Amino acid sequence: MSGALAAATGAWATTMLALVGVFGLLIGSFLNVVAYRVPAGMSIVTPRSACPECGSQIRARDNVPVLSWLLLRGRCRDCAGTISARYPLVEAVTGVFFVLAALRFAPVVLRQDGGAATVGAILQLVAFLYLAGITVALALIDLDTHTLPNAIVLPSYLVGAVLLAAAAVLRGDVAALISAGAGMVGLFLVYLLIALISPRGMGFGDVKLSGVLGLYLGYLGLGPLLVGAFAAFLLGGLFGIVMLLVRRDRTTHGIAFGPWMLAGAWVGVFAGQLLWESYLALVVRG
Repeated sequence: MSGALAAATGAWATTMLALVGVFGLLIGSFLNVVAYRVPAGMSIVTPRSACPECGSQIRARDNVPVLSWLLLRGRCRDCAGTISARYPLVEAVTGVFFVLAALRFAPVVLRQDGGAATVGAILQLVAFLYLAGITVALALIDLDTHTLPNAIVLPSYLVGAVLLAAAAVLRGDVAALISAGAGMVGLFLVYLLIALISPRGMGFGDVKLSGVLGLYLGYLGLGPLLVGAFAAFLLGGLFGIVMLLVRRDRTTHGIAFGPWMLAGAWVGVFAGQLLWESYLALVVRG
């Protein structure tokens, strides 16, 4: 019986990962639209996507993530104009990102025996899939325009707070809810202080994003919060050093910090607790 149960659980886990991956591909296709239209102040709903060269609307059969681009060899069906490889790349990266997030949080779902705790674990997974989605969108937009739009950042406070609060309550983990609130306020204040001290070095878009990341990292605990916050500055600093070495003008002017904040946050999500415990062990041993 235990062998059959293990096989059934494994099959369910594989199916879940596959579905999440496909969902991620579809979301990635949508994020391409978001990354282009939100900074331009356009609707993300209408009009339908069109070829950037001839303006012909993309047919439904040509909107299959990654596959359509490969079948059309990266060209428009109507004018044979080149379609950037960025589109399938974003779709593929988002699909992989969603699978990785599921690998991190789906086991919590599978460990539950049903009832409220299972619903809470599912909401936790959804919350971090949402974070994965806005991570891709905000990173693309910040790299393109050096902005972090309020239209994405500000609603993320509400979405993240509702999903994580519901997950914490249903799982009976009120401490996570309190920690999430503390992380949101704490990281926001740290970034606000940096922005006030050095306004040319820190944009207010970064400050607003920091609260969202603090909410998620705080939910996971002190270790992920501290590691995620530190990793952002470490990764951004290393990139800045590389730019200083390769740029002739010896300046890091124009470097978008949002992608490094987001990358650091995911270091905290995936490895924050392990790295924090390892650091504490070294301190105690020393």
